Order: sequence, then C-alpha cells, then structure tokens
Amino acid sequence: MFQPKVELTESEVSEGLRWVLLDGVASHLMSTLTGGVILVALAIQLNASNFVIGVIAAIPAITQLVQIPAIYIIERMQNRKIVTLVTAALGRLPLLLIALAPFIAAPQQALLIIIAALAVHTGISSIGGCSFNSWMRDLVPEDKLGQFFSRRMKLSLGIGLLLSLFAGGWIDWWQKAPKESGMVGFSALFVLGFILGMTGVYFLSRIIEPRMIPSPAPFLPTLLQPFKSGNFRRLIVFSGAWTFAVNLAAPFFTVYLLKWLGLDMSAVVMLSILSQTVNFFFVRLWGNWADRYSNKAVLAVGCPLFLAAVLAWTFTTMPGKHFFTIPLLIMIHAVMGLANAGISVASGNLDLKLAPKGQATAYLVANSMVMSVMATLAPILGGLFADFFASRELDILIRWKSPGGELSIGALSFSHWDFFFVSAFFIGLYALHRLSLVEEEGEVDDRFVRDELADVLLQPIRGLSSVAGIFQLLSVPLSFFRDLTGILPEGARGKGSGKT
Repeated sequence: MFQPKVELTESEVSEGLRWVLLDGVASHLMSTLTGGVILVALAIQLNASNFVIGVIAAIPAITQLVQIPAIYIIERMQNRKIVTLVTAALGRLPLLLIALAPFIAAPQQALLIIIAALAVHTGISSIGGCSFNSWMRDLVPEDKLGQFFSRRMKLSLGIGLLLSLFAGGWIDWWQKAPKESGMVGFSALFVLGFILGMTGVYFLSRIIEPRMIPSPAPFLPTLLQPFKSGNFRRLIVFSGAWTFAVNLAAPFFTVYLLKWLGLDMSAVVMLSILSQTVNFFFVRLWGNWADRYSNKAVLAVGCPLFLAAVLAWTFTTMPGKHFFTIPLLIMIHAVMGLANAGISVASGNLDLKLAPKGQATAYLVANSMVMSVMATLAPILGGLFADFFASRELDILIRWKSPGGELSIGALSFSHWDFFFVSAFFIGLYALHRLSLVEEEGEVDDRFVRDELADVLLQPIRGLSSVAGIFQLLSVPLSFFRDLTGILPEGARGKGSGKT
C-alpha cells in the first residue's frame, strides 16, 4: 500500500485520482479556516502592526525554501507517498498551538507564538508539497492536467464557499462577546481546520504512487539544471516577477477593507465569497481552454484582468469613501475571482508541463524557490513602507479658471495603500512581458481564449431571455453535485456510478 508500483493499471490511476480530488477538498477547507481573511482578522484582533501582518503573509513563502533539502530527501528515499504523509501529518499539528495562543499569552506574545507555529506548519508542509507535486506529475495523465486540476479546484471552491459563509457568521457572532471571549471563535475554527487537515492525510494514504525515476545526476547539479534550461529559466523569471507583483498588494487587501475603509468582518467575508464564487464557476472553463489552446494563452488573458482589478483598488477612495466605493469593490472582487481561476490553473499546469517527466522535482522546486523569495520580500517591504506612504499623497487636479471664478476637479488621488496597488500594477506589466518570451508546445494566440471568455460572459445575458437560458442557469448547481458524487471511490457509491 505504501510502496511505489512500476506500472499502474487504468483502474488504479482512476481510483487514485478520486482520492486526490477528496484530498484537495479537505486541504482547501483547512486553508479556508486557518489562513487568508481568518488569519489576518485574528492578527488584527491581537493588535498586529502592518509590519507584523506583512511578516505573517511572508512566512508561507519563505518556508518554501525548505524544498531545496526536500529534493535530496525525496531522491534518497524514492518514496514520495511516505514523505508526503509524514510531513502532512506533522505539519498540521501546529494549528492546534495557534488555536491556543490567545489564551496562553498576552497579545504581543501570542502573535510571536502564532508566527512561530505558522512557520513550522508551512515549513514542514512545504516538504510534503514538493513530494506531492512530483508525485502528481507522474500520476495524472499529461493530456488531462488542465481538466483534472480545474475540476479539483472547482469542487474545493464550491464546498469552501459554504464553509466561508459559516466562518464569517461565526466570527461576527463571537465578536459581539467581550474581546477575550471572542477569541474562542477564532480558536474553534483552527481546531476544525486541523481535523479537516488530518482527514486529508487519510485521503492521501489511499492514493497509489507510480515508481519514481531516479536522477542519475548528483544533488547540486540536479538542483541547478532548471536554471540551465533557457525556456524554463524564462518561466522562472515570469513566475518571480508575477509573484512579487501579487504579493506586494494582495496581503493587505483585508487590512485595507477592515482598517482603511472601516468595513465589518461580514462585509469582508462576503466580498471574499463573491470572489470565490466567480472563481468556482469559471475554473473548469479555464482548465478546458488551457487543454484546448494552451496554458500560456490562458495566462495572457487572465493576468491582465487581475492587474486591471488591482489598479481599480486605487479608485475606491478619492481620497475618501464615495458613492461608488461598494459597487467598485464588488466589481473588483468579481474580476479578481474570474482572473485567479485561470491564473491558478494555467500557471500550475505550465510548471508541470515544462518540467521534464521523471525529473519534475528539481524543476518544480527551482521555480517554487524563486517564487518563495519574491513572495517573502514583497509583503515585508510592503509592511515596512506602509507607515512611510501613510503620510504621503499624490493629487492630480483639473483646474478651470475664468473671469467668473475657478473650478477644480480631483482627477486622481493616490495615498497610503494606493501606492502599493499602482506599483504592483506596473511590476505585473513587466511580468507579462516575460511571459511572452516563454515557449509552450502547441501554444496559440490568446485571442481565441479572449473570444471564448467574451462569449461565455455574454451568453447568460442572451440566454436568460429564453426558456433554454433558464434551464442552462439551473444546470450549474446540478453539475456541481454531479461532480461531487463522481469523486467518491467505488466502495462508497452504488454500482454503476464509477465513472469520473
């Protein structure tokens, strides 16, 4: 059960992929309850500074560097399943310490405990992530990468949406209690996240592993090999620049909403859910387009959409809240959800596709290593410069002066976080330039993906005027439940339901 097999039958691969889907759901639910908005809200509740929030955002990235020794461990053991299982189980134990931190120490000390526990959690898990990615590269058929992982992501997001609704309401309910008692709400979510994470470990134990092809090269040359490949090196540059752009702004979105715009937790969670909902509905479409056209074409459409949404954050204040702030936030989160669905699927698939089969570990770790450095530097620099930009403002005025008087109109106003958003936008443009230099086998012009996306976005408007359109709308939730039942292993379903 725990030993790799030389050859896998079609039924063994199919069964293994079902357990991979289930693990994806469990792991995503764990992350929903222990990261993102929930983790930042806990830090704010403990009076964390902008710098501390930047450090918390950087920890998952910097700990990815442990994947360097992870390559050596995986190559020596030649058993990715054992490595993944052990590190996944050990890596999720610190979540219990985060749950206890607010009750065993004062706020500032509790933040230090949370930072340390988060570092251990993400560090150990990164080793497992390295072995898991290499494992999946050899398990999932190459021609189904986009379809499979988009389906995995769609199922995870669909169930995660329901859990996010519960988590947001749960936190708001506890925040009505005294501050000390309110921490119970956060701790309960982390405990539940731990339970879901350990459930994912069980699902992992059921996945079969194909035998790993040993690397004939020594450890250090193996690690340096990806940087000698011109095309993969160009992919690494794109990934690094894009990661820096995203992480310069994204970790502070929640801080901006809670502290700068003064929204309550329910509103922030609802905006996050909106983004996840759009992501959920489009992730499979992006996956299909990635397989039909190319991952690069999908990125060439998704990345500009994301950058436009980042730049739009600067217009949510002019310089304060205005009538269009909430509608603009709704639009921004919808576009970010749409774009992230494509970026997540295509970027991961492109990494896997350009990594040589049987040697994927070193290539994937090299890309991950550069992304980790960029994702570490960006939020820390953002946290350090937050106070600097707080006292700076750039205004562009349109002034009309006549004998009868003078009229001034504020055309543009940048202050505080706006500088981060604009900086991220221009760095993202540079990343897109680097993407254009990457070569992917079978790549096509991105206009085909743009046309497909435009058709999908306009189709509901045209279709709702007909009976067929109404049936099409109703088919969306039905297809989700069909996908959900389709991932259950044979023993958990009735006869005749074994198709994926």
